[in-house]
Amino acid sequence: MADIKSKEARSANMAKIRSKHTRPEMYIRSALFKRNLRFRVNYKGVEGNPDIYFTKARVAVFVNGCYWHRHDGCKYAYIPKSNTDFWLAKFETNVRRDGIVYKILEEHGVRVLVVWECTVKKMKSDAGLHGDVISQIEDFIFTGSTMFVEV
Repeated sequence: MADIKSKEARSANMAKIRSKHTRPEMYIRSALFKRNLRFRVNYKGVEGNPDIYFTKARVAVFVNGCYWHRHDGCKYAYIPKSNTDFWLAKFETNVRRDGIVYKILEEHGVRVLVVWECTVKKMKSDAGLHGDVISQIEDFIFTGSTMFVEV
């Protein structure tokens, strides 16, 4: 199936997608800051430059887009209908890199929390879920012994 946009228009759209300071990331950062949690942003001191890093707790938080990082079973992790081979290879590389980064962080004693974009979208429309997820993040940071959690 052909793309509904011209090649130039599609390229312009894709060029606008940012890797840091995204809306979901800013939403989570704002919610954590309102809870008086202080953290580093896009911290280069550990592998993977996590979106949010709690230095004392040694917790890296990645706010991942479902499309780019292939959230299993998520409606936002669809496969484009054009140039499919390119996109499948791109997604596979992203997922493989994520796994390597998470493993390296775990080997260095850094705990990893992944917050998915679809969770953030649901949080915006449901105040109860918002509070639950932020509490879950706080629990992971301060009392968790697990090395890896996805929300």
